[in-house]
Amino acid sequence: MDSVDLEVLKSSARWLAQGHRALLVTVVKTWGSSPRPEGAMLAVRDDGAVVGSVSGGCIEDDLIDRVRQRGIEQTKPEAVKYGITAEEAHRFGLPCGGTIQLVLEPLTKASGIAELYETVEAGRLVARTLDMETGVAHIDSAQATDGVDFNDKRLLTIHGPRYRMLVIGAGQLSRYLCNIAVGLDYQVTVCDPREEYTDEWDVPGTKVVHTMPDDTVLDMKLDERCAVIALTHDPKLDDLALMEALKTPAFYVGALGSRRNNAARRERLKEFDLTETELARLHGPVGIYIGSRTPPEIAVSILAEVTAAKNGVSLPTLLQVEGAKAAREIAASSGAACSIPH
Repeated sequence: MDSVDLEVLKSSARWLAQGHRALLVTVVKTWGSSPRPEGAMLAVRDDGAVVGSVSGGCIEDDLIDRVRQRGIEQTKPEAVKYGITAEEAHRFGLPCGGTIQLVLEPLTKASGIAELYETVEAGRLVARTLDMETGVAHIDSAQATDGVDFNDKRLLTIHGPRYRMLVIGAGQLSRYLCNIAVGLDYQVTVCDPREEYTDEWDVPGTKVVHTMPDDTVLDMKLDERCAVIALTHDPKLDDLALMEALKTPAFYVGALGSRRNNAARRERLKEFDLTETELARLHGPVGIYIGSRTPPEIAVSILAEVTAAKNGVSLPTLLQVEGAKAAREIAASSGAACSIPH
């Protein structure tokens, strides 16, 4: 599964190779509410075919209509704004009178889109600098904390995985979870020293290591843009990863298992040099409560909770597995109706 960014770059490079003209549209600034963040991209082919998005759909429609009616006439990048007035905001689907500024870039060989696509596909995080006067672009290494920068003369955009995810275990659930995580633009590492689990691993865009989990956590030097998810059910592997990961700034550390198993896990982890604050950071049972039973459903549940943590959203108790199941049991034992998410 390609990330949204990679899909736009791939299609753009393919269209150019096929002899089409294409317009790359990038969100560079937003004011007020906006459906898409800075850096979001859209590519429009000369016949109106489109991939990616920069709004809720109305701006896309306007850009497609523009290309179909007039073709791609421009020869160099230009900046445009949508939603400056309340009427335009309503027309283009921008909530609360939001305004969005876009750079419309006619792609050429000087754009370097094929090189950019190949670099991002290889898992590198890079910065692309576009000269607004000449349309020439070049790429350099970037930091995960870098962001979009536009000053009318040049546009700097960041491409590639900004977040990393370490998954302990290469079982069936991990396959589903990693496929989705790659689509969410994570740089995914799967750690499993058991070769019988990794021999048939075939999830594109992921890296497999056979080192012990605690060593892997230390080697990765996890920061605040990292998530760790332990999925083996084997304390000898999961606990090793967790005891080191909980000491790091990783924004999410979680482990699969029942409420009973997770309670036992917390007791085991107390035997290591972890503080109560560090132990409290452990998400377990992992995921939000959606009644999931199959591996694909459980993967969706886990990544929903990871996404909430990444975006700074605090989930209510009834959305968490432990709280939701406890509430259901209380309701069942009392015979009372309880409004619990499904």
